[in-house]
Amino acid sequence: MSLSKRIMVVDDEEMICEALRGWLEKDGFRVDVTFSGQEALKRTEDSFFDIYLVDVKMPGMNGMELLTRLKEVQPEAIIIMMTAHGSIETAVEAMKRGAMDYLCKPFDPDELSLLMGRVMAHKALQEENIALKEQLVESHEGFFDVFIIHSDPMRNIFSTIDEVAKSSAPILITGETGVGKDMVARAIHLRSERSCGPFVAVNCGSVSESLLESELFGHEKGAFTGAIKARRGRLEMASNGTLFMDEVGEISPRMQVSLLRSLEDKSLVRVGGSKSIQSDFRLISATHRDLPALIREKQFREDFYYRINVITINIPPLRERQDDIPVLADHFLKRYTEETGKRLEGFTQRAISLLCSYSWPGNIRELRNVVERAVVIARGRMIGAEELTFLNPCADVASFGPITLEELELNHIRATLDSCNGNMVRASKQLGIDRSTLMRKMKRYNLFRT
Repeated sequence: MSLSKRIMVVDDEEMICEALRGWLEKDGFRVDVTFSGQEALKRTEDSFFDIYLVDVKMPGMNGMELLTRLKEVQPEAIIIMMTAHGSIETAVEAMKRGAMDYLCKPFDPDELSLLMGRVMAHKALQEENIALKEQLVESHEGFFDVFIIHSDPMRNIFSTIDEVAKSSAPILITGETGVGKDMVARAIHLRSERSCGPFVAVNCGSVSESLLESELFGHEKGAFTGAIKARRGRLEMASNGTLFMDEVGEISPRMQVSLLRSLEDKSLVRVGGSKSIQSDFRLISATHRDLPALIREKQFREDFYYRINVITINIPPLRERQDDIPVLADHFLKRYTEETGKRLEGFTQRAISLLCSYSWPGNIRELRNVVERAVVIARGRMIGAEELTFLNPCADVASFGPITLEELELNHIRATLDSCNGNMVRASKQLGIDRSTLMRKMKRYNLFRT
């Protein structure tokens, strides 16, 4: 690892620089030397160094000033201060300014090697943390979209999140598709005492009942055809963390009975097994369906409903919090202009009016898709209503006037279906809603082709 690390030694005494170069190169580092703070700063303009060894006392720019300047241009740099006096006061001041450690003259080669070993371990951890953060951003693209809020309803919701995160009570998050229920669940987990534990999510509506049982409870080797080895389920994996069951309204009553037992005593039995396994998890569920209505229709168990619904958080649809629409639209505009390299300054007033008057059946997810598309096709410095005509293809942009929310939604769905040649899977993806929601809206607007 040291072979790839580059060190700059900064000291006004040439003999010390050359001695350090020899010792460090023997340990496998690539070493450059400079004899003043000004020269060191100039070198950083076109070269990158992982570690700096800086003498405290130098003519002109001293080591402390160089330390401060280096941290300004390269905050992640590791800086070791060198002093002939071994002053504790000097060391403390250096640490306050961002130095990792200090080294006393005259140098002991063995002491130097030990220090560089600690530095390399710290550097490895630093790089691992950066990599993990980058992976987190990539794997949760749009995670913070739901946190871009301006309206009072959403401010109240996030105030509630801070309150309920401290408990371990089961939470039910309700709201239409695309409002950010999964992101609210993650926010609760991150604010809870279980934040260091796993956040395990499962979409209960995306798999069949037989597969869902194995997905939740796990299975033992030989439990069924294809079970060539034992496998832990999501309930077991979520121990000491949070289990997030999305689309909980799709779980069958039979499966609800099995889950009810596990939720009550925090234990489970794998499919094909007999051993009871304890798992201490916090349950958060989410659904876009009307569970009380499903209970009345005997499609959802009342006892299971009350078990998962100790605390309820309802996220209002985007059309009911119009104050958030311009803020979110601007947030997405900045994201996609950075990605595409386009220079766009914002939205025209007519474009904002169109965005705020649309019903957004796909909520935040759909708004994100709409802004991305507008950025791609935009030709001027501002996004105008002409870049958003697909929201209302029947309107004359030049004389854009009042139109009902239902008409806007109908026109948008019809235009999307036409562009997808009636393919509901593609259309639902483009709209930012699931296929079942699209089918309900098509039935409502009589859009099924005969």
